[in-house]
Amino acid sequence: MAAMTSLHLKTQIHSKPNIPNYPITPIQSHSFKPTPTRILTRILTRNPTRISCGLIEPDGGRVVELVVPENKREVKKKEAMGMVKIKLSRIDMEWVHVLSEGWASPLSGFMRESEFLQTLHFNSLRLGDGSVVNMSVPIVLDIDDVQKERILGSGLGSVALVDGDDNPVAILNNIEIYKHNKEERIARTWGTTAPGLPYAEEAITGAGDWLIGGDLEVIQPIKYHDGLDHYRLSPSQLREEFEKRNADAVFAFQLRNPVHNGHALLMTDTRRRLLEMGYKNPVLLLHPLGGFTKADDVPLSWRMKQHQKVLEDGVLDPENTVVSIFPSPMHYAGPTEVQWHAKARINAGANFYIVGRDPAGMGHPVEKRDLYNADHGKKVLSMAPGLERLNILPFKVAAYDKTQQKMEFFDPSRAQDFLFISGTKMRTLAKNRENPPDGFMCPGGWEVLVEYYDSLAANEAGRVPEAIPA
Repeated sequence: MAAMTSLHLKTQIHSKPNIPNYPITPIQSHSFKPTPTRILTRILTRNPTRISCGLIEPDGGRVVELVVPENKREVKKKEAMGMVKIKLSRIDMEWVHVLSEGWASPLSGFMRESEFLQTLHFNSLRLGDGSVVNMSVPIVLDIDDVQKERILGSGLGSVALVDGDDNPVAILNNIEIYKHNKEERIARTWGTTAPGLPYAEEAITGAGDWLIGGDLEVIQPIKYHDGLDHYRLSPSQLREEFEKRNADAVFAFQLRNPVHNGHALLMTDTRRRLLEMGYKNPVLLLHPLGGFTKADDVPLSWRMKQHQKVLEDGVLDPENTVVSIFPSPMHYAGPTEVQWHAKARINAGANFYIVGRDPAGMGHPVEKRDLYNADHGKKVLSMAPGLERLNILPFKVAAYDKTQQKMEFFDPSRAQDFLFISGTKMRTLAKNRENPPDGFMCPGGWEVLVEYYDSLAANEAGRVPEAIPA
């Protein structure tokens, strides 16, 4: 068997871990302990009790922000110009963004080999004090043979990360280079090596055979200049917003699709249940994924426009809803990835996480079946190492109630009264400019969806669609 190769540069390089040895501090004045899914479901149906709560502590005790102070940025840019440069792909840049703001706290940069192996094999990282935090997806940077030899030849312990125009984005310090076992990474992340996995095809299959980890210094905040940057609030900014609103609980909802009234029912019902538990001001974090998505998903700009209409039409209450963009790329890795989605929201202050059917799942890329069991995501979250402090809220199935002409929780005793409108059916209706049943989605939100598919049709016909206002 060939031995795994690990290269450690010998000049000015220290093999210190990416994880700072932060003490874990207790959750602020939280009057009940995190509860497994099956128990929490029962608690939510009990008589209300008085509860008080502060924001949950981030993993490792603090949000690890990696952006260089403004007064040092010019110096860092000049330093970067004298280093070997690694050009970042779109997905690489999204991971720099994630790391820079502390979504992956307590990571201080791209993973070294020890963090990579812990993530693949245990879905968690052990800190210096022996405590464990969840980490289920690798956050790594690949390089090829030529880049590796150039870095080794430089004799430096740092490299510059640059964008497509060779502008310096970040410096990676105290670097470690190790073998990129791509097949193992894919198999352990997705549970299959079948061809056609969107993220694997985009970011892994053709990637370099080496990974480079180290401590990250991001030269300035990552901006996209797409009219949506004001929605991209960092974990620290979100915590400030929740404190400003005097939130005594924060419940997060992850989605990558347009919001229909079934989603809204789940969110409003969750707030009702938290109020019954004794919370006075639970705040919703409506947190659409903003990184890489597969080709047939609705693009971020259109989803954000649709979400804004949902608020304008009063489907969700703006007074107790914070809409923000989660910058992570999407893996579609089912129960493995949903742990990452939950863990990242802890760092933003969420102590409740709504989870539904087949979170982060997708259809099998080759066979006509779902890639993951629809119930495994919520079961895994209730048992995952490092997520014990997060309260998991499994929601009931919502469907269109034909008798009430609105989205309602499914009642098996009168199954004939309910209509399940799948994502495929919703897209087909929008493409054909057909209206869904009244009460399925707010009219303004549906108009945005129809407008998006009209733009696709125009593009396919050779006309350039007009840019939408952000």
